[in-house]
Amino acid sequence: MKYFFFILMLFPFLINAQDKRPTIFFREDFKESPAQTPITQNHITNSNLVISLYGEGADLIKKSHHDKPYDDPYYVWSGLCEGNWAVTLKHNSKYVELTKQSKIRWRSKQSGFRQLHIILKLANGAWLVSDVSVSLSKDWRISEFNISDIKWMSLDMETITEKSWVENPDLSKVEEIGWTDLMKGGGSKASSRLDWIEVIGYSVDK
Repeated sequence: MKYFFFILMLFPFLINAQDKRPTIFFREDFKESPAQTPITQNHITNSNLVISLYGEGADLIKKSHHDKPYDDPYYVWSGLCEGNWAVTLKHNSKYVELTKQSKIRWRSKQSGFRQLHIILKLANGAWLVSDVSVSLSKDWRISEFNISDIKWMSLDMETITEKSWVENPDLSKVEEIGWTDLMKGGGSKASSRLDWIEVIGYSVDK
């Protein structure tokens, strides 16, 4: 009997880490700032994360906010972008493996025809954009994406446009995770807003 209890005590250590459900790899909520402030590294709350901006419209990606309603979040906004744009976050010392039950969650609000897609940069330098997206909503909406359900296209990072389908991409080492609507901004009536993002996956050493 004593050996039985000994095995029970060891059991959690005998399970391979990849046999467990993934945990939160990172979450970013962004710092509060005055409305329509150009977003920079100083807006990142997680000290392990680095923000990168891409595309012709990148320099006009803003942090924004409204005084009313009183609980309006401090969000990342694309409304003034004069060309296509993308925002990504990466861990400064880890990759993330987005396999099995890995997920991405975010809180967003879309206007006009803007559809917010997930983008990934793999360790080999390849860029992907998801077929799934979030569309028009009159209020803030939390979305959860099962990575295993997503189909991917390659992404041209100069133009921020989709190219061709990628079959079974290797998501064992993902370097950057982000979002884009593949369009330029159109003001408040045609834009993307993102309040926070959460990535659930397996941490991988670089």
